Amino acid sequence: MNARLVAAALALATAVAHAQENPVARGLAATCANCHGTAGGSVTAEVVSLAGLPKEHIVSQMKAFRDGTRPATVMQQLAKGYSDAQIELIADYFSRRPR
Repeated sequence: MNARLVAAALALATAVAHAQENPVARGLAATCANCHGTAGGSVTAEVVSLAGLPKEHIVSQMKAFRDGTRPATVMQQLAKGYSDAQIELIADYFSRRPR
């Protein structure tokens, strides 16, 4: 296949993916950037990277933080501020980010 055609197809696919991205999810996920990096890629070994993790995993961990069943330093307090629907949006956003 022609390299230009492949490049054009990839560019189009990327543009479509960004156009379909939920702006509410992106806004919610931005609150995670201080610790987990701007696109979910942590810059320290102490903080887990969220980018590319399975959505179900992120949801279960966020709910565990919120419900107090998973110990944490600050996540238990932060997670209390999110509804189930917001947690789903955040998890979906990070699960779609490249690792």
